[in-house]
Amino acid sequence: MSKPHALRPAALALCLVVAIAAPHADAAKKRKPTKPAPKPVAALSACADLYGATNADWLKANPVPASGSASALGELATQARDQQRALLEAAAKSPQGQVQKLLGDFWASGMDEAAVERDGATPIAPLLARIDAIKKAQEIAPAIAALHQIGIPVVFNFTADIDLKNLDTYMGYFAQGGLGLPDASFYTRSDADARNLLGRYNGYVQKIMVLTGTPAANAAADAALVIDLETRIARASKARADLVRLRSNYNPVPTKDFTKKYRNLQLAAFLKAQGVTAEQVSMADPALFAQLDKLTTSLKPAQWKAYLRFQVGNAMAPYLSKNWRDADHEFRGRLLRGEMDPAPRTQQVLDAINASAGGMMAHAYTERYLTQDAADRAATISRHVREALEASIASNTWMDDATRAEAVAKLQKLKIEIGKPRSDLDFSVQPMGRGSFGSNILIASTWHHREEMKRIGRPNADRRWDVLPQFPALSYDLAHNRLFVTAAVLQAPVLDLKQPLAAQYGSFGALVGHELSRVADTKGRYVDAGGNLRDWWSPTTTSAWQGRIAPLQGVYARFAYPGKPDLKIDGARTLGENAADLAGLELAWTAYARQEPQAADNAQQAFFRGWARLWAQQLSSDATATHAQASPYAPGQWRANAPAMQLPAFAKAFSCKAGNALFVADGERVSIWR
Repeated sequence: MSKPHALRPAALALCLVVAIAAPHADAAKKRKPTKPAPKPVAALSACADLYGATNADWLKANPVPASGSASALGELATQARDQQRALLEAAAKSPQGQVQKLLGDFWASGMDEAAVERDGATPIAPLLARIDAIKKAQEIAPAIAALHQIGIPVVFNFTADIDLKNLDTYMGYFAQGGLGLPDASFYTRSDADARNLLGRYNGYVQKIMVLTGTPAANAAADAALVIDLETRIARASKARADLVRLRSNYNPVPTKDFTKKYRNLQLAAFLKAQGVTAEQVSMADPALFAQLDKLTTSLKPAQWKAYLRFQVGNAMAPYLSKNWRDADHEFRGRLLRGEMDPAPRTQQVLDAINASAGGMMAHAYTERYLTQDAADRAATISRHVREALEASIASNTWMDDATRAEAVAKLQKLKIEIGKPRSDLDFSVQPMGRGSFGSNILIASTWHHREEMKRIGRPNADRRWDVLPQFPALSYDLAHNRLFVTAAVLQAPVLDLKQPLAAQYGSFGALVGHELSRVADTKGRYVDAGGNLRDWWSPTTTSAWQGRIAPLQGVYARFAYPGKPDLKIDGARTLGENAADLAGLELAWTAYARQEPQAADNAQQAFFRGWARLWAQQLSSDATATHAQASPYAPGQWRANAPAMQLPAFAKAFSCKAGNALFVADGERVSIWR
């Protein structure tokens, strides 16, 4: 099915997805008086390794896995999924309201595997019948539009996203798509790897064609037609590297010209079918659409019918009976994504519901799991961290006056949204029922597409979140200058209301600081206080910023991965996130110190342990190698230790001395907002 927000420029969607955790292993537990009390963490132990001292129990309980990874933050992602499953199971048994009724039926239909097997390809039979009924070229474009309406984008992509010249409004974006392989170059490259992949893909296409009803004797011929059409689309498409630039997908064009310009592709009628009446949309590559317009009539209807049949089967394969799912897993799961085994059925169904009905799930999840106490505490800490950043901007010496004034103005306009979006969706939708999981997928996907299309040409674009509330995340929305804090993130160890206030500032507050630092860093510099796309930093500020963060590259490059003394951190690749970690911890400490200026040492220590507790992590050898090669983050041990050791308050809280591993002399500390 279609993926929302595929065109959203990366520079406008900054997100720290905190794959977060269940209640941490360090929570105090009652013990029988006959057993000795646990020894307190020694100050020198924290000065040697804050991370190890804080997370000793967790690390002992979670040994290094044979493969993959484990983390305290990953535990919260698991807990959030468990909560979603529990909600769905309860909704299936005793729904509370319309949305839970829809979700409960959806879940029950997916978990009834016997019914899914009996259903076979029945859910897509009407779609295939419509395609089979195509007799002439003029009937191809309406079939394309109809598939887009139900969330199966064929031939090209059309999505809703922000208008880069008016960030408060959504625009429709026409862009390249319609391919079964993840990159257009796979169709045109001549190297052995690409040719081998294309051969494997041919086999997969044949399997899907047979499952859609093509006689086995004709499968190879139909697959050749499909791949030939996709290759023609690929040749007219741009390379992936050309699509990552900020404005690559932005090219406003008037819709009034579509009737004449794209007569064969019938784009004017396409927009009407999607419910879009905007006077202009973006078309990233008009030459591509001119070529698609020609293909609509230059290729025989039989070839288009084979392509459309395959695209329907390809999109729906994960949601149909086992023979469909096996074909999908063998090619997409095992070959393209490297997944050895399919996910458990509960996970498959949950993922399907979130993909097609994530807004419904968000509504139900926040009603059940978002507590007022957690929301209020999150709002208070976030406000205090924001105030700390504003004071730091006003007093820092590395920004010139004009840049500082713009940063303050931008921060004063910042919005903080806790738990869920401020407005809900329209949940009027065709009843789902429990008889057909595949049919429910199509119902939900049609609803999702309808809600996305409603955004186009309308103001108040900031009502949408780029993250779903049921997933643990903090995210800074650069386009609309606001911070999202999802409902699922407001749990331990990120925000544990059972922990001391200091620990809450050290964990949740520091993550808020990490995200709010984006307001005025090298990414935030490209959207000003008025919401305009421009670089508002002066050359002087740019040079000063680079001078402040540059030493972090060397700091982190000295540190090795746990258990791998010869494998050092790539200080250059991780520099951006390392700087945000340090900024976040600095801001959180400033915010906390303002609230409890006379805090005792044990409270100050709790602040830093709250931070360290976030990053408990175990990586297998393979996961370590992958992390070291590609991750923008330092490993957990150094996400905890390296920022903490830069703060004078850390050494004071734990009485660290020269010679301790985490002691840094005053003149050698790196600072951003201190």
